[in-house]
Amino acid sequence: MTFFGPAAFQLVLLRRMSDFQPELADEARRRLGASLADQREANKHWQAMVRSPRSRGALARYRSVLGPAESAERRTIGDLECEALLWPLPLWPDLRFEVLAAPDGAVWNEWLVRAPGARGPVLETPDDLRPWSATVDEVARAFAPVRPMEGTAPTRWRLAFAARGRPCVAEFTYGLLQRVAVEGA
Repeated sequence: MTFFGPAAFQLVLLRRMSDFQPELADEARRRLGASLADQREANKHWQAMVRSPRSRGALARYRSVLGPAESAERRTIGDLECEALLWPLPLWPDLRFEVLAAPDGAVWNEWLVRAPGARGPVLETPDDLRPWSATVDEVARAFAPVRPMEGTAPTRWRLAFAARGRPCVAEFTYGLLQRVAVEGA
């Protein structure tokens, strides 16, 4: 893999998702026409870019890898102002990779969200929570109130909530639902 662009970046996302959903990640990797060696090389390249002492910063890295953002808008979260940038990724046409950046360019958050205008899933029961079907925001809205929990890695999030009176914990990688543990199931 000589050029690091959106396809290679998707391989990096899939590498983390394969910890939870290896079959889905392998199928998606094959749809990209990439081998396991390509995926390892993409991840190695990404890690080198992230850890480089000459790194240009996370926002500049995303722009260099993904190109110009499809959209960018000012957003207020609590009393903080940031810029929300969205990029399409071919593997997930109804989602966008969102980066929330501070005014100084520092990246606060990076994850997959539903594309503007795209229809999200109907989430009413734990059975509706299938891997890769929903984002953090969608699960949080559908099963409010939720309790955010610490993830097991920087690219992971967890939400605790009740669905049909049963305690649940949903796990996400890059904002995309990976699995749900339902107490008593």
